[in-house]
Amino acid sequence: MPGLIRRSDIDEVRSRVNIADIVGDYVTLKSAGVGSLKGLCPFHEERSPSFHVRPGVGRYHCFGCGEDGDVFTFLQRMDHVSFQEAVERMAARAGIELHYEDGGAAASDHGNRARLLAANAAAEQFFRAQLAEPGAQPGRDFLGGRGFDQAAAERFGVGYAPKSFDALKNALTKQGFSIEDLTAAGLLSTGDRGNSYDRFRGRVIWPIRDVTGQTVGFGARKLFDDDQGPKYLNTPETLVFHKSQVLYGLDLARRDVAKSKQVVIVEGYTDVMACHLAGVTTAVATCGTAFGVDHIKVVRRVLGDHDNAAVSQTGEVVFTFDPDEAGQRAASRAFAEEQRFAAQTFVAVAPGGLDPCDLRIHRGDEAVRTLISDRKPMFEFMIRRSLAGHDLETVEGRVAALRAGAPVVAGIRDPALRGGYVRNLAGWLGMDPGEVSRAVSSAGNASRRAEPRAEGNRRPEGQPVEEQRPRQANLMELPTDPVTRMERDALMAILQYPQFVGAPLVAKAVEARFTNATLAIVRDAVRAQLDQLESPEWLQRVGEEVPAGFESLVTQLGVAPIPERAEQLGVYCRGVVTSLVDRDLLRRKGELLGAMQRARSEGDREREAALSRESVALEAERRELRGE
Repeated sequence: MPGLIRRSDIDEVRSRVNIADIVGDYVTLKSAGVGSLKGLCPFHEERSPSFHVRPGVGRYHCFGCGEDGDVFTFLQRMDHVSFQEAVERMAARAGIELHYEDGGAAASDHGNRARLLAANAAAEQFFRAQLAEPGAQPGRDFLGGRGFDQAAAERFGVGYAPKSFDALKNALTKQGFSIEDLTAAGLLSTGDRGNSYDRFRGRVIWPIRDVTGQTVGFGARKLFDDDQGPKYLNTPETLVFHKSQVLYGLDLARRDVAKSKQVVIVEGYTDVMACHLAGVTTAVATCGTAFGVDHIKVVRRVLGDHDNAAVSQTGEVVFTFDPDEAGQRAASRAFAEEQRFAAQTFVAVAPGGLDPCDLRIHRGDEAVRTLISDRKPMFEFMIRRSLAGHDLETVEGRVAALRAGAPVVAGIRDPALRGGYVRNLAGWLGMDPGEVSRAVSSAGNASRRAEPRAEGNRRPEGQPVEEQRPRQANLMELPTDPVTRMERDALMAILQYPQFVGAPLVAKAVEARFTNATLAIVRDAVRAQLDQLESPEWLQRVGEEVPAGFESLVTQLGVAPIPERAEQLGVYCRGVVTSLVDRDLLRRKGELLGAMQRARSEGDREREAALSRESVALEAERRELRGE
């Protein structure tokens, strides 16, 4: 992570940037007297201008809604960027080199970032120009077949990558870009012999922009049968492109998302184009990855979806899914993350299983708008999905459907909403509401017995903010018995010093049975994020994985003092995790011995022999673990 920008640099940027020029990119300003300008406020609806800008003092203020601040505040509010991102943007505009606290690496990263963004911008212009060339006819045919004309291509910056190994490389190196920069930007790939070549060849190209409108990467769709690559090829992870944190179309949608408090999540580039052209200008899509936690953070920031915002539940997140198996998996993943939103979540599925792009082609723009307006609540969608496949004409089928649907209803945290869906489920099944209510209560009790679950972060209407935040699990409230202490200490070692424990040992530890259910939830989060073990954001990733109410516990485990001196830290960390794994192996061996005894009493010699071999293997694993 970059260090903090030096205060002196921030002040210099602020003094060198004319706030009127920046605000003027968003608001039409007119003179309001000496040293003052005014225009319609971008933060609330008004007919008479009450938004004033004073370039001399570098401030703005709206006398209608009370919004005010400096140029950095304005960018944060308008473009939904962080304070540091706002300063960096203005520094680049003013040609000021920034310096960061705690060393100069961040300043170097900022320079590298600027070069990669410049390379991407040049590549975008190259691709867009190529779409008009004779050799790009296959690309134009593809776009035309999807209902997009030249104006649509220009609106979204769509281009074409020539079917060549070095067309882009030659064009950009002539502009002064180095092979190293083009490779770092993901525009070039490197062959086995170290030769570089264009990553995108013979494909339609979409520029992928961040929320501020800067091109950070590209998505490319193959056109030719002899292209052995995937159907869609994206920029690899780079300094500026992180597919888990970027949403295609958000640069175009962000203002309408913020204004309408609605965001529509679709599944592809052409779906975003189709939605926007049909008038659904809040549509965005992921870029080669599933919709995940990092995407949710981005959406919530733009949507204004804050837990403590009085209007948060007026927001809407609408998911569109294909009806195929992949789409159903995507629906399940979205439902699993549903309660990370304070806004209401919905699902839109087109008739006939058409995606938004195909729907627009076959039925027109109005059908796309109807698709979104006819959205169904996420809970209703998932409950009905759980009932699918059951024969509701038979008693057995209705009972099986109730068993499938009850856990979904039980997972609704808002009691009023849950009660409503109990009645709905009873109606859909044709069963007595009391019977359905009892099944839902039983499913909820079973879930709570399986693991402690914090109250959800969905706020019932009118409930005070202080009452609806989930109670956080606390390290100091854990039991002090030896077994719990061992599990706690092992997790502390894994979270704080994974490099000392080592990936193989951590992989074994997360498969161990935990006696403390609270710590078991943290263990499950560690297991889910094992591929991030060596990431600098390891602790943050685990914290994002746990359910609401457990984030603080992860942080506490990640910062609590380790009871060992620095020179023996590695020995301690491996030792405490080894003890945890050894304890679990011993438990498993004991279970095997009991099973062997039962097999012997039943005269099942074959099973007894098999269990004996497993026991010997476990003992060998224990000896290897202890280094014997």
